[in-house]
Amino acid sequence: MKFDRSVKFQDLTPSRIESILGAHFTENNKVRLLQSGQETFQAILDSVSTAEKNICIEFYIFKDDATGNKLAEVLKEKARQGVKVYLLYDHFGSFLTSARFWSDLKKEGVKVRVSHPFRFSSFRSYLYRDHKKLLIIDGKKAFTGGFNIADEYHGYFKKRRNVWRDTGIYIEGTIASALLGIFKKSWKTWKGESMDLNVPVSIPGQGVPVIPVFANSSRGRRRMRKLLLYSIRNAKESIYLTTAYFIPGRKILMALVNAAERGVYLQLLLPGKSDVTSVYYAGRSYYRRLLNAGAEIYEYQEAVLHAKTSVFDSCWSIIGSANLDFQSLGRNEESNVGIFDADFSKKMIEAFQNDLRNSIKIDAVKWTKRSLYQKFLEKFFSVIMRKL
Repeated sequence: MKFDRSVKFQDLTPSRIESILGAHFTENNKVRLLQSGQETFQAILDSVSTAEKNICIEFYIFKDDATGNKLAEVLKEKARQGVKVYLLYDHFGSFLTSARFWSDLKKEGVKVRVSHPFRFSSFRSYLYRDHKKLLIIDGKKAFTGGFNIADEYHGYFKKRRNVWRDTGIYIEGTIASALLGIFKKSWKTWKGESMDLNVPVSIPGQGVPVIPVFANSSRGRRRMRKLLLYSIRNAKESIYLTTAYFIPGRKILMALVNAAERGVYLQLLLPGKSDVTSVYYAGRSYYRRLLNAGAEIYEYQEAVLHAKTSVFDSCWSIIGSANLDFQSLGRNEESNVGIFDADFSKKMIEAFQNDLRNSIKIDAVKWTKRSLYQKFLEKFFSVIMRKL
């Protein structure tokens, strides 16, 4: 199926998206939306187990808990079989993972590198983190999304606990080759040994167009912010936005407010409970302006919400690791993919609406009557977070 870049849904066009990102849509990809931890992790295990040539993993958090150890055992076995396994983890995100865990992987032949290690000589650089979540198998299959490798995302608990609500995506097709190229650059940046990986030749077929929306540099983050602003400003009908950490900058906030004021159906799904209390209260300080503009805000109640997705005008979707906060948009390395396809967007909206059933809608009138203590916490943490 040939992807026609002249196709236009309202004012959102593939050609303009490509121009902003400095990248191209890849065609003929099969995609599968992953909406639960169990589904995501089982799909990962199944795919890793079938690897024949290479496995490339890049994660912000890779814990040595039940989930991490289960995946590690599969990686060790594949390495013993002769599959080349490359693992890149972030130092801050995986700080509590034991040194023995990494050394055991290395002993079995897994190539391990760490990104953004702490150095006293450059303390400020530790604020910059590799927040990507990326797994590529044989350059043909790939996973990304909001999830990390840890029990809270996948549900392996000794005691009964709610699994965090996250969203992932499995992709098979030409996009995997593009993502492999991105991984190789990250691996080289952190002094990884030379990677002699053959990129498979793409096979023509039917599927959806996918484009990488990655931020590996300050330039990449500028492009990601520009794409987000473009998508919000040019949406004409609807915006469905889910994020775990909501501290939008002035431009993004005003773009959302203006969208709601011009009649765009804007729904925001935000955490009703969070693993970061300061971010939770800081995010609530923006509710009033959005509610006054006509936006609908929902807070997810069933578990910690960790997903990061957006759908614009029922045709253009973004899914990945980037939150709507300064850390993601101003400092982190992030991994997202964009999909320009109405059928996939429909699935995204269905998942969004299903989450609303486990959420509470914020009432604009009641919101103005919340306690002074709540207002104080929102103001206090919003000031603190802006200073960081």
